[in-house]
Amino acid sequence: MAPKKTFQPLNFIYLGDDEMRRRAGDFSRLMHRRRSVRDFSTEPVPREVIEDAVRAAGSAPSGANRQPWHFVVVESAEIKRRIRLAAEEEEREFYQRRASEEWLNALEPLGTDAHKPFLETAPYLIAIFLKKFSNAENGERLKNYYTAESVGIATGMLIAALHNAGVATLTHTPSPMKFLNEILGRPVQEKPYMILVAGLPAEGAQVPAIGRKPLDEIVDFI
Repeated sequence: MAPKKTFQPLNFIYLGDDEMRRRAGDFSRLMHRRRSVRDFSTEPVPREVIEDAVRAAGSAPSGANRQPWHFVVVESAEIKRRIRLAAEEEEREFYQRRASEEWLNALEPLGTDAHKPFLETAPYLIAIFLKKFSNAENGERLKNYYTAESVGIATGMLIAALHNAGVATLTHTPSPMKFLNEILGRPVQEKPYMILVAGLPAEGAQVPAIGRKPLDEIVDFI
């Protein structure tokens, strides 16, 4: 039997055109200052900031509202060390054997290599898992839908929420990432999606001098 449909009034704030323009412009400028950081400070960030950012990510739309994500926030120095060692092992394989010459050439301007000290230096690692299946309250196994799209949206909202709060981030995706299931005690049916490194930039941190495509190259209005 299909679940009973229940609805409630929409909690939506209507804004005037001027306020809409102001907010859109402010947010665009804020996000254009966001950069991926690889040099992190050990200075702590209040846990409440991370909690609220994850709450924001958990509000993302998802297929059939199955919310097919799980976040593991790692603060433990010991666990961060284990993650770094496992990730660097996979990264060495990538740079030495798995990556094509074309891929390595594309990465060269960014200055990346198999050395990932930020996995220990940053105060938080947020491991994001994708759940192909969920469990109902009665224990029934439920298939989740549009999982990659849903988790991708939630991850983008998490990055935006952290940046809005003044927290720098780095998306890190060593491949494969099955070691995260073992280290973090997550079930095998959950697929590691990303490690999001979060904290404050180290003093004097630098980033690659790269730009963003202008609006007319990324959108068509028809």
